[in-house]
Amino acid sequence: MVLFKINMKLLTMPLLGVLLVGAVHAGQTESRMQSVEKLLETSSAAQQIKGSDNQAAKDKHEQAVQLFDKAKLAQGNGNEQQAADLLKQATKTMFEATRMIKKDDSFMAKDVRDFEERKASVEALCTAYENIAKEKGIDKATENELHAFVYKRVDQAEALKKESRVKEGRKMLDEAYIAAKVAIEHLRGGETLVRSLNFASSEEEYHYEVDRNDTHRMLVDVLLKEKMKTNLGIEAMVNKFMESADKLRVRADEQASDGEYENAIGTMEQSTKEIVRAIRSAGIYIPG
Repeated sequence: MVLFKINMKLLTMPLLGVLLVGAVHAGQTESRMQSVEKLLETSSAAQQIKGSDNQAAKDKHEQAVQLFDKAKLAQGNGNEQQAADLLKQATKTMFEATRMIKKDDSFMAKDVRDFEERKASVEALCTAYENIAKEKGIDKATENELHAFVYKRVDQAEALKKESRVKEGRKMLDEAYIAAKVAIEHLRGGETLVRSLNFASSEEEYHYEVDRNDTHRMLVDVLLKEKMKTNLGIEAMVNKFMESADKLRVRADEQASDGEYENAIGTMEQSTKEIVRAIRSAGIYIPG
């Protein structure tokens, strides 16, 4: 009889242990369930994801919610281990969604910094323009059209930034920057400015002229794109001058390839003048 009682104790102790461990596990799962639910629904991370424009993060958050719902179902069916595993997956998926938002925010912060730096560059050019205009006695009524274009683009850029369209605003500032550079050059008198610069070699001066030519080409696209779409006469006139500019540019590049930098400089200057004529033919006056 004694032996029988001992065996009964030995049999019941593991069963009691299993029941006790199961009860603790169920309690842990319930506590974890509440924590994960808060993470998914009311946490600052959840609110940030819901209020963002990052669709990938929103999709990932939805996956986490679906995993949480499966965990609740598993718990309701008494499968504590499956519920716990699903809660882990839901938490991991939610953290992935959160990282997407943080990465998105870091890119946005960089875009804003780039925007502000470009804006500062444009404003510096505008200040330089105004100082030169004052020195030359040029009043507001006779200001370069490019100057007005620059301010218009800056205003448009700021409006886009307020709508959180920072990258689009940055493009406007890039256009303003190009126009401001050309406006200053022509206000000073392009050739006079070039002569005042000290180049280490003819090759260096040639590359400077290439940059000037490229800047003027970009300005054609910035200033005339819309006009050329709506006015075939302007388009034909602009294309005529640009074809001439292209031929001169090719000749200048060939001369530079042969080491004839002095000749290449003169040819590239002629190409840039043809681009200026193209802009003027569209009704936009550039002095110089």
